[in-house]
Amino acid sequence: WSHYCGLIAGQSQFQSRGCGHDAITASIIAACYELSIDPKRVIKVSGIGCSSKTTNYFMDQSFGFNGTHGRMAALATGAGLANHLLLPVGVSGDGDTAAIGLGNFAHMIRRNLNIAYIVENNGVYGLTKGQFSATADKGDKTKRGLENPLPAVDIPSLAIIMGATFVARSFSG
Repeated sequence: WSHYCGLIAGQSQFQSRGCGHDAITASIIAACYELSIDPKRVIKVSGIGCSSKTTNYFMDQSFGFNGTHGRMAALATGAGLANHLLLPVGVSGDGDTAAIGLGNFAHMIRRNLNIAYIVENNGVYGLTKGQFSATADKGDKTKRGLENPLPAVDIPSLAIIMGATFVARSFSG
């Protein structure tokens, strides 16, 4: 399990507007199967956003909780501390992690907790129909032609700077 714990950031191209739910879910299922993880030992947590549905699609016998926007890191921390036998798997979005949840995310990493934290990052708030998220690249344009004037928050780099013990970046599109 420790090989899969840490931050796993799924990076989708901004232009595609996709989160890569299916590929991310399939990877989680494959890792849990390969490691023979008992679903009853897993707690799946998520915040609000398009990523929050991912936890519904794997390990039916697991515990699960969908919390408020930006608080997935706090939920995973609390669940892991309340029951040390559980393996917390958190799925979060770019807004949930790099915007409203940035403080929770940074302090969770500082504590070096045993949590698999997966970010579905597409650079846009899909549920609000196209607003830039904090991870959108500077210069990206919306469908209406608006240009993002701000530099992107680089979640994996921030995690490394904060002391995360395992960080990976992948493409799920």
